[in-house]
Amino acid sequence: MAGMRFGQGAGFLLQGLRLWRTRTRLMLLGIVPALIVAALLVAAFVGLVLVLDDLIAWATPFADSWNDTVRMLFRTIVLIGLLAGAAMLAVITFTGLTLAVGDPFYEKIWKEVELSLGGEVPDRGVGWVRGALDGLVLVVMGLATAVVVFLIGLLPLVGAIIGAVLGLVVSGRLLAGELVSRPLEARGMDRAARSALMREHRGAMLGFGVSVQACFLVPFGGILVMPAAVAGATYLARQALETTPT
Repeated sequence: MAGMRFGQGAGFLLQGLRLWRTRTRLMLLGIVPALIVAALLVAAFVGLVLVLDDLIAWATPFADSWNDTVRMLFRTIVLIGLLAGAAMLAVITFTGLTLAVGDPFYEKIWKEVELSLGGEVPDRGVGWVRGALDGLVLVVMGLATAVVVFLIGLLPLVGAIIGAVLGLVVSGRLLAGELVSRPLEARGMDRAARSALMREHRGAMLGFGVSVQACFLVPFGGILVMPAAVAGATYLARQALETTPT
């Protein structure tokens, strides 16, 4: 059977967002850890912006003797690359840290979704310790993605655009994999089994991840969308399990 498509993946996020209307109190619970992490990351990002000019000048002393226009152009490109990489790192770090801090909150959300869908429902989640470790792994992978985005952003003319698009796609796929793995791992599926299931539905995984990631790029979007993303990932996981031959 063919896997689900990109548009279907985006649709699962819409299903999660509808819970804001039907299960408002449950979703409000899910923004608590997101608010805490977002406040810390905004403070860190503002601090970076305040020192970025001096940091770039310190890191590129070889450009001091260049023509003023060339030096300004070069350092502007570096600044754009750093900001793009820092923004991408902030988005993925937000997700990883929020999942690490808020695992008990998000476990409640995906369990409620599981119960609403009926059928087999896991008795327990992956646990706070395992959830925190998985979230921190996502942070490390986000750091690697941010470095790549920064390096690509140094390319003349098209670097910033290519880096931003690549960062959106790669980080979206990482995010989707982490979110969907929670309800699957709670069913006892090991990494190999989860990876095989996700490959079968790679289009939906990408559509879901990119949609979530795009929402996270909107100011305060991550705070409101995070609970919906957890719910949407649960819908996606259940659909994948039900449509994939055993």
